[in-house]
Amino acid sequence: MSIKSIAAKLLAKSIYKKTQAWASKPVETQQKVLNHLISQAKFTLFGNDHDFLNIKTFEDFAAKVPIRDYEELRPYVDKVVKGEENILWKGKPIYFAKTSGTTSGAKYIPLTKESMPFHIEAARNAILSYIHETGKADFVDGKMIFLQGSPILEEKNGIKLGRLSGIVAHFVPKYLQKNRMPSWKTNCIEDWETKVDAIVQETFNKDMTVISGIPSWVQMYFEKLHQKGGKPVGDIFKNFNLFIYGGVNYEPYRAKFENLIGRKVDSIELFPASEGFFAYQDSQKEKGMLLLLNSGIFYEFVKAEEFFTEKPRRYTIGEVELGTNYVLIISTNAGLWAYNIGDTIQFTSLKPYRVIVSGRIKHYISAFGEHVIGKEVESALQEAMQGTTVRVNEFTVAPQITPSDGLPYHEWFIEFENEPENIEDFALRIDHAMRKQNTYYDDLIVGNVLRTLVITKVAKNGFQDYMKSIGKLGGQNKLPRLANDRKIADFFNH
Repeated sequence: MSIKSIAAKLLAKSIYKKTQAWASKPVETQQKVLNHLISQAKFTLFGNDHDFLNIKTFEDFAAKVPIRDYEELRPYVDKVVKGEENILWKGKPIYFAKTSGTTSGAKYIPLTKESMPFHIEAARNAILSYIHETGKADFVDGKMIFLQGSPILEEKNGIKLGRLSGIVAHFVPKYLQKNRMPSWKTNCIEDWETKVDAIVQETFNKDMTVISGIPSWVQMYFEKLHQKGGKPVGDIFKNFNLFIYGGVNYEPYRAKFENLIGRKVDSIELFPASEGFFAYQDSQKEKGMLLLLNSGIFYEFVKAEEFFTEKPRRYTIGEVELGTNYVLIISTNAGLWAYNIGDTIQFTSLKPYRVIVSGRIKHYISAFGEHVIGKEVESALQEAMQGTTVRVNEFTVAPQITPSDGLPYHEWFIEFENEPENIEDFALRIDHAMRKQNTYYDDLIVGNVLRTLVITKVAKNGFQDYMKSIGKLGGQNKLPRLANDRKIADFFNH
């Protein structure tokens, strides 16, 4: 065992103890975070506008600070972007994570000197948590790859800006620099396909032990490796045993990945976003990711079914229940206040608090009142594939409200790696799984409002072509699992 792996085990033990300390006092930990946030921002413009000086309790906070999304917070953000100080948080941010908004063009999410370290620590602690639980640490001596956006940053009124993954690339600890791939030069390539080709050339003969990225884009990397080497990725990288991912559910990709790799490898799920690093998988045995309650973020939870009502109730960590679909609301040490990030989560454990990402509050299908969410379509497809040789590369779902004949239906656009022998039978399997999960959907089928879902096959690389057509190929970009409109569907039906 190398000195590096021994050191990693010792650090893992230390971090585990610190994590247990705050995880065992969740309510107290979160109250401390809220108190700290309010005290640090009480003399900002936002703090002044919302009477932070007189906020003593969570009830005070909820009464004075309404839930907002980016558009609603934008008047404040615009002032920060112009270079003004003490607007949402004391001083000025050190970075903006630039993301593409759906309605607002570019979104500028502030990162402060207080918030930035938590992005780095959380990713590190996820790996250390894995080391502590499994005792496996040899991988720290091999090469690690993080498929991410370009680290080239722009500057706006004295504040640097870029993609979050590109910003994080500037904070890789020194002890990882020699192990890290790809090279800086390759990482700076903007065109995603060119970049992946360069990464394949650069990593092909290296001892890769850890690979990290969004599954859909890692899959592209694996396929190109397979084409080049003519053998499974696990034979090309004999010591590759840990896959780290975030952004989307891995389950729809798992069978395809195991086929490409040629064996099973351990995986760690992360829940990062430009707005904060919220959770990571702390156990290989338990379902869900540990919600980070001591990382400069105060969490609130609104039941998804109540979210669009006049005044939905805002729950704190001590009030949540297992299995309920909540919209995640955050207040952070980067100056986001009662901010709706758009993700929905469900708790899988309350001791400690673990969550899964169930979808997006804007990504659902309810064209007929069925309230279908991302987790349901992913689980249904997973169940339908069990015990078959079917493998799926990518998929999305949209309602077909005005078919040329017959009843309306949900249309599933699926890019198969291995097609089912009978596509109608496979559609029935998915439909059955959907009806078991969602009683509204079942009622609509029984009541002859909807007919059984229809599968439309998508050609190989069809979804990559779609993402390319909207300028979102690669990086941190993700394909929506479902939509209440037919914008994506129209691309494949034109």
